[in-house]
Amino acid sequence: MSVVILYGTETGNCELVADAISDVLAVDHDPSIYDMSEFAVEDLDPADFLVVVCSTYGEGELPTGAEPFAEELDSVDPDLTGLRFAVFGLGDSVYGETFNRGGEIMAEMLTKRGATQVGEHARHDNSSTVKPAKQASEWAQTLAPIIEPLTTN
Repeated sequence: MSVVILYGTETGNCELVADAISDVLAVDHDPSIYDMSEFAVEDLDPADFLVVVCSTYGEGELPTGAEPFAEELDSVDPDLTGLRFAVFGLGDSVYGETFNRGGEIMAEMLTKRGATQVGEHARHDNSSTVKPAKQASEWAQTLAPIIEPLTTN
């Protein structure tokens, strides 16, 4: 079992968040980080634990960096039964009901194919004073007990 961190970003903030999550999870795991635009859907392994870091762009759309992965998910339509994943979304509450929609879209796409979302769906608000990497580090600490049972089998 591996921990795979995928990030989809427009401006690069998600990559920084993915690094912060990786730093926390590296204590007990050896996470791999990939840009969604460079990750093949067929490389998703239900035995792995997936962490999705995704921003929201425009009026509630996926960022440019997540679009190739999302399009490939639609075209390949893999069976992801058994895959467990957690989501850290980035957005800005000034956008109202489309706040953090990018992470929600990714979660919907994965669960539609049989994957199971676990843990808290984290939603960073760019209008807050909390830095995204700090919130991500704290959130990643809550993932360790969720991931751990898979590593002891």
